[in-house]
Amino acid sequence: MGFLPNNTKQASTKKVGDAAEDEALLFLQQQGLRLVCRNYRTPGRGGGEIDLIMRDPDGTLVFVEVRRRTSSLYGGAAASVGRTKQRRVVFAAQHYLLQVKTLPPCRFDVLEVTPAGCQWLRAAFDAQ
Repeated sequence: MGFLPNNTKQASTKKVGDAAEDEALLFLQQQGLRLVCRNYRTPGRGGGEIDLIMRDPDGTLVFVEVRRRTSSLYGGAAASVGRTKQRRVVFAAQHYLLQVKTLPPCRFDVLEVTPAGCQWLRAAFDAQ
């Protein structure tokens, strides 16, 4: 057969995404945040995923959506996290928080990874 299997593109896309998450994690750790969980997923279909859950030095639990961008032609990281994605991240965060005994302060950040470096958007959206 002269074609690539359907999962070849997915595999390379996953590798690129994982590399972006690695870079984002390192960046956030250098800023003083501590990793709590990576790639948290809700069970079942139609749920959500959180790329990184971090703990800020002030105790805030930070739910981070990582975006890889090769250019800003179509907008930055914030522009790429629409309402549907925000709802899924919030849903996953609510699910994650069910296992926490005492609810800490929380926020939703977006971290854009580009060839030029990382851009960190703190409190990029809220749970509303």
